[in-house]
Amino acid sequence: MTNTPPYTVEQHIALKRVTSIAASPDGTWLAVAVQRLDRDGAKYVSDLWKVPTDGAPATQLTRGDSKDAAPCFRRDGALGFLSNRTPNELKADEDAEKRMQVWLLPKDGGEPQQLTEEPLGVEGFKFAREADRLVLFAPVIPGVEHDKQRETAAQRAKKGPSARRFTQQPVRHWDHWLHENPDLAYTHVIAYAGDGTNRVDLTPEARREFAIEPALDVSADGRFIAVTRQTPGKDRELDSTIVLIDVETKQQRVFGQADNVNFESPLFSPDGRTIAAVRSVRSPKVVVRPLATLIDVASGGLKSLAADWDRWPGLCDWSADGKRLIVNADDDGLVPLFSIDAANGKVQRLVAPNAGGAHASAVVLADGRIACIRSTLLDAPECYVLDETPDATPKPLAPLSGFAPAHEWAEVESFKVPSTDGVPIHSFVVKPKGARKCPTLLWIHGGPIGMDVDGWHWRWNPLLAVAAGYAVALPNPRGSTGFGQDFIQGIWGNVWGDQCFKDLMAVTDALEKRADVDPKRIMAMGGSFGGYMTNWIGTQTQRFKCLITHASIATMAQFTGTTDHPAWWYLEMGGEDPYADPAKFDRYAPIRYIKQWKTPVLIIHGELDYRCPINEGLNLFEALQYHGVPSELLVFPDENHWILKPKNIVAWYENVLGFIRRYLQ
Repeated sequence: MTNTPPYTVEQHIALKRVTSIAASPDGTWLAVAVQRLDRDGAKYVSDLWKVPTDGAPATQLTRGDSKDAAPCFRRDGALGFLSNRTPNELKADEDAEKRMQVWLLPKDGGEPQQLTEEPLGVEGFKFAREADRLVLFAPVIPGVEHDKQRETAAQRAKKGPSARRFTQQPVRHWDHWLHENPDLAYTHVIAYAGDGTNRVDLTPEARREFAIEPALDVSADGRFIAVTRQTPGKDRELDSTIVLIDVETKQQRVFGQADNVNFESPLFSPDGRTIAAVRSVRSPKVVVRPLATLIDVASGGLKSLAADWDRWPGLCDWSADGKRLIVNADDDGLVPLFSIDAANGKVQRLVAPNAGGAHASAVVLADGRIACIRSTLLDAPECYVLDETPDATPKPLAPLSGFAPAHEWAEVESFKVPSTDGVPIHSFVVKPKGARKCPTLLWIHGGPIGMDVDGWHWRWNPLLAVAAGYAVALPNPRGSTGFGQDFIQGIWGNVWGDQCFKDLMAVTDALEKRADVDPKRIMAMGGSFGGYMTNWIGTQTQRFKCLITHASIATMAQFTGTTDHPAWWYLEMGGEDPYADPAKFDRYAPIRYIKQWKTPVLIIHGELDYRCPINEGLNLFEALQYHGVPSELLVFPDENHWILKPKNIVAWYENVLGFIRRYLQ
């Protein structure tokens, strides 16, 4: 192994992170939000950049220690964005930097101007493309006058009460508590004129309907708002519908209401007559199948598109003429862009197969081209443009990340091997260029419904291990998206330790036969579901030199009552009852077979992780310590399911690579 690695974690956290883009009305440039380290290297702040779509150099638009994010253009070409920068008022309150407001950069230049003054901040916003309209999400305390909201919130934060009251699940989401308390703030939908005047609360009675990651869009003429709304479903998971709000009358219509159904990502067509969304149906027996769906605004009628296309569409934008949807989708280890014809559902791949990579955040330019954020396993995210033609080659725009592509010192190979039932299992191998007999890391992705992709990963980046001399295998076992609905179905129900485990062992068998892999020095690691699978591996085989399990699950029945969305867990487990027969429910629970675990392991957990709570890591650590298994526990008190703070990222990689080094060298 080299003494001077070509890529270090310090370089990794210092890269600029391209996070979101917006296209100017004339399509000549992109407004790009770019995260960077602050001056102390303790947190990420964000700037806005101007990236011309003809490939000319980029220009920085905003600076400072604030978070300038979520760019969106107003119809006149002025650039709106969210920011926690110091307000215009002379005496900003001490909590001002904790709130985001909508700010505006004038079209002809000048200093940013604050557009909104929501007492408790703004959570998300959009301008109408052709009208004098701004709509946003903002928290509001019920029954408190607008000018008393901030003072009331501050007093309650200092003096209480702090009690949380619940009458139904979910009570937590991801890393924060939800609530039903009438004296706490709830997300509302607010409308303004485009200049930040004429504020109107369109949902004054809202409580928990918009509590969890709501999405909205506004029609080009500014008349209507489409927003996702959540209500408790019959299966105790949350149903979601599309609510159409008339801005002038405040009247609401609900589209797509049905049992166990979810709608996501509403997008108005250019003429405002249609709303595109992604619709899926929940079932304990059949895995979800997201479908692009069109909603007729006049009638409320639904029309599914491309139902015979065996991929999951992610909505990005409409074509300029409103005849096609631009989507991305996981596809055999890649994430290309596609178009779907709104009339007949015909799907056309837009990115050439040999281009590889992952494409996201696509927006249609005024001239019909498509701009997007693109990355690969060897290239950090940057802005690209491509023509809306079959098998187009994306063209890079001005680079912003500061990353020198890793092609000179790392290489990627894609391969497939048959599993025990003959089904081909796809994997990537990322390794030092030209290396042979590498110590190798088997990295198992989370989800379990997800995919290891030829794309950049800020949290688990294999290049940091490759730079240290390791090969990294990224398998896509049963449950991975991008390989068809039947393949995903293979993980649905209480079968986590069955065929998926066999798939991973088949991949490992193939790795051991490769000339670039040292068969005697292979370890396994994973996070979330990948952490569960690492735990299962620990109880089923001793073929790996060591294991690392992050944000994992070790129990199954016990986990039911502690995860943030227990109703979804019942679905994932095929509707089985963990209370009626805990032993049956735990048939694939690693904790049940803990006496068989012999392999050294590092257990990592964030204390604010409510998806896979820390008691899972603590249960596992104690069980292994009790049975004398070499085990270590690494806890991040201020992190959730992911490790996001710069210095914690450094600590994570140092501990992970240090642990691996001890067992693979």
